This record gives sequence, structure tokens and C-alpha cells, in this order.
Amino acid sequence: MALSREQMAQRVARELQDGFYVNLGIGIPTLVANFIPEGMEVMLQSENGLLGMGQFPTEDEIDADMINAGKQTVTAVTGASIFSSAESFAMIRGGHVDLTVLGAFECDVNGNIASWMIPGKLIKGMGGAMDLVAGADNIIVTMTHASKHGESKLLTNCSLPLTGQGCIKKVLTDLAYLEIADGAFHLKERAPGVSVEEIIEKTEGKLIVPDHVPEMTFA
Repeated sequence: MALSREQMAQRVARELQDGFYVNLGIGIPTLVANFIPEGMEVMLQSENGLLGMGQFPTEDEIDADMINAGKQTVTAVTGASIFSSAESFAMIRGGHVDLTVLGAFECDVNGNIASWMIPGKLIKGMGGAMDLVAGADNIIVTMTHASKHGESKLLTNCSLPLTGQGCIKKVLTDLAYLEIADGAFHLKERAPGVSVEEIIEKTEGKLIVPDHVPEMTFA
């Protein structure tokens, strides 16, 4: 069975380390804030000017002026700092973010990512994605493995306009966790109940499959 959005966020949260500064893109990445392991100190950074973003607010915590880059209301943790977007992008471009989690439309075996434009369709735009992929070494892409029509999004070459080139090393889809190296996707884990055969069928780009592919586990 394919992973839910919450399970994808929960799996990404396992990549966090104590003391990390982390930027979460819009969509599934924002949910990672709800799965930070207890006792771990992570500072979430948002490109609109917030360092120390907390979980989504309960109804009585909502502050319409406290939003993330996707214009969703958020909370701030103790010690948070609010500043201009110029300072926020200086952090990003200066390589001061330890982990970036982004959504994408496509990625390919060369680590290219397309996440900002589908010709002929109205999309929100680039946002901070281009700066994030240029300024970060540690990026995880979260996306569905295939379109609703069954067409692979893990490609030999991206077909859409690129956000960045050669910058993606890790991909978590609703079917699998993969790493990109040496011109191929390397299958590391599969979603519970998802067969290796299904992943092979829905991966257009070159896929390296080890003899044993463990299933992800969720408490």
C-alpha cells in the first residue's frame, strides 16, 4: 500500500538530527514539523522570515500573522526569531541550512529537479526553491512515484523546466525511499506491502535494486 502524506512526513523526520537547521517546502514537507522525535532539538526555518517554526496550531493557538512560506498558519517555539525575507535568503544562499525537504513534479537519475512550472497550467511559482537547491547540500525530495495516470515521475531526464541541476541525492515517494548516485536511482526501502516489481514498473529512470529491499516500519 502506498504511503499516506503523514507516513511520508514521518519517514522524512527520521533523517533529522539533533541541532539541525531545517527548511520545509510547501505541501508534504510542512507535515514533517509534526513528527520531530521527542527530545530532539531542531530549528525549522521558513524563507518568509522565521527561524524556530513549531507545529501547526490548534484552533485556540491560531495567529493569522504567523505563517510559513506556503501561507499556512504556524506556531513558534521558544527562542524563535522573526526577521526579513532578505536575511532568511542570506541564510539559505550561505549554506547555513543543514537539511532541506522539498516537493517536486519530477526528478531524474542525474539529480535534476523540476518543481516550479508545468507549461499551460497555473502554478504558484518558484518561491524559494531555486535558492534552496543551490544553497543546500542535503536535500530530500518528497513526491508521488507516478502521476494519477500511472506515468513515472522518476525519469531518465526531466521533461519540465528545471529548478536545479545535479542537486538531489535522496527521494522519498509514496512507494519507496531511493538515493541518486552514478546516474541511477538506488532503491533503499519500500513502503509496507509495496512490491519491488511495482517500483520497477513505475520507475522510468535507471534503477539499481539490491538483493534485499527492507520494508519501512511505522509504529
